[in-house]
Amino acid sequence: MGALANYIERAGVATASISLIREQSEAVRPPRALWVPFALGRPLGLADDAEFQTEVLRAALEMLATATEPTIENYQKEAPFQEAAEEWVCPVSFPVKNDDTITDQLIAEVTRLAPWSAETRAARGRTLFGVTGAAPNQVESVALALAIVAETGDLTLSPKVDIDWLFDMPLLIRHLADDLKTFYHEAIAAQPGAGVPNHDALNAWIFGGTVLGDALLEIAAHLTAAGDPYSLLVRGLLIPEGYFEGGSAFSAGK
Repeated sequence: MGALANYIERAGVATASISLIREQSEAVRPPRALWVPFALGRPLGLADDAEFQTEVLRAALEMLATATEPTIENYQKEAPFQEAAEEWVCPVSFPVKNDDTITDQLIAEVTRLAPWSAETRAARGRTLFGVTGAAPNQVESVALALAIVAETGDLTLSPKVDIDWLFDMPLLIRHLADDLKTFYHEAIAAQPGAGVPNHDALNAWIFGGTVLGDALLEIAAHLTAAGDPYSLLVRGLLIPEGYFEGGSAFSAGK
């Protein structure tokens, strides 16, 4: 959103955006951004808390009257505590990882989750999957594309599968990850249990117990080896806070 805000400003429209990852905003230098200390996917705090969300929006919009040059302000309030977020335990168990390729393992993992994801989509009547340009029935092709990048380390050529990608490499990698995380989240939502995990719990599961997490870390290593600023920015967008060498994938060096 920060990069898009720059283009909108050039057309003569003032903008104020909300930032969940300060390092990303610092990299693109938006005209005005309010950094909020909330979980990824929660730019306004907890769902259904209209009063708190309104406060966040007002703080962002107030920057239109005060910031006359690229500015990032910190929002000083924490979001209200979310009960029992840490208590979620993934009800899905995967087989012990073997010596198969990342491609074989990731496709098997996606196949195992597919019926659950389909159940959630049917119940909701929609899906958030497809930001890459993929159709809802092309999850396996998205997984194959991500695995190709992980195994080959090719950050230049878009993986050749049966999808017309909406993004070029290496930014496409970030959106491949987004689509697969959406798919995994939808699969978990259909599982019996105590509820759907928040983003922190979802990331802990993905990076602590899935082949998807392994593939994303492998790609992060390729992006690190490339070393150019764009690749390192994509690395920061790909790996959440705390899962890249124990810290931020934005601030870590080569």
